[in-house]
Amino acid sequence: MKRRKFVTISAMSVPIISLFPASLSSITRETAKGGMEKRSLGKTGEKLSMIGFGGIVVDKATTEQSAARVKEAIDHGINYFDVAPSYGNAEEMLGPALEPYRKDIFLACKTGERKKEGARRELEQSLKYLRTDHFDLYQLHAVTTLKDVDIIFGKGGAMETFVEAREEGKVRFLGFSAHSVEAALALMEGFDFDTILFPFNFATWYAGNFGPQVMEKASEKGMGILALKAMAWRRWEEGEVKTNTKTWYKPLPDSDQANEGLRFTLSHPVTAAIPPGHEDLFSMALKLAKDFKPMDKREIKAIKEKALQTEPLFKYPMET
Repeated sequence: MKRRKFVTISAMSVPIISLFPASLSSITRETAKGGMEKRSLGKTGEKLSMIGFGGIVVDKATTEQSAARVKEAIDHGINYFDVAPSYGNAEEMLGPALEPYRKDIFLACKTGERKKEGARRELEQSLKYLRTDHFDLYQLHAVTTLKDVDIIFGKGGAMETFVEAREEGKVRFLGFSAHSVEAALALMEGFDFDTILFPFNFATWYAGNFGPQVMEKASEKGMGILALKAMAWRRWEEGEVKTNTKTWYKPLPDSDQANEGLRFTLSHPVTAAIPPGHEDLFSMALKLAKDFKPMDKREIKAIKEKALQTEPLFKYPMET
C-alpha cells in the first residue's frame, strides 16, 4: 500500500462539484413501486437503500425492541445496516435482530483501533456479536488527525489487518469514516478504499467549507459515498435541555427542516445517508425518504441562506 502523501487544498478553492445542484448521473437510482430508492455504491456493484440503519438505534434497546426496529427498517426497504463497537451494546442487540435477514442485507462495521492487533481483535469480536462470518464493508472509524493516518498506514498499522481480512474473506469491501477534510484526503491518497462515510451537511458545506473537497475527490476515484449528519443542525448550547441522549449535536428541530437537510445531502451523488441514532429520528427519516425529490435551484438558494446563519459542526481547515 502507498504511504500518505501530503495533500494541500486551498480553503478558498471551489471544486466543480460544489456548484450545486450536483448531477446525480454518476449513480444508478432504482425505485420499486412503494419502496425505498436504492443507489449504486461506487464501483462495488452493490445497490444500497438511500437511508441506512445506524446501529445506535438499538443501543440500550431490549431484544424485542431491537427486533421490531430492524423489522420496521426492512419493511421500508432498508438493506444497509452500519454499526461499530463504540455504539454501546448495539452489536449485541443487532446480531440476533439481523440474523433472519443476513443474506439479504449489506452489513457494514467499523473499528476505532489504529494498530493491527487492536483492529484484528475488534474485527473478530464484532463478527461474533453480529452472528456473521463476514462483513460486506469494514471501515476505519472516525479518523480525524493526520497522526492517526500515519499510524494506520505505518508498520503494524490497522491497514495490515484490513488487507489480510479481505484476503481471508472476512470482509468484502474496505472503507473509512472521517471527521476532518484533512484526514479524509490523506486516507484517499494513501489507499484505494471502496467507500467513504463522511459528514455531508448543509451548514458544514456552506458555512464551514467542509465537504465539497472530499466529495470531489471521492467522486474522481469512483468511490461509494455514504453520508453522516444530514439531519444535524448545530452543537448543543451550554445549559440547553437536550431532547435526546444519542446525538452529541442538536438535530434539525422538526420534520420540515429535517426533510430539507436530508434532501440537501441526497441531492448530491451520495449512495445513502445514515440518520441520527435516536429511534424517533430514524423513523422520521424513513417517512421523509419515501417522497424524495432532488432540490431545485430555489430550494438550494434558501438552504444556503439558512446555512450561512448557522454555526457549523465542522470546518475546514480544521481548528487546532
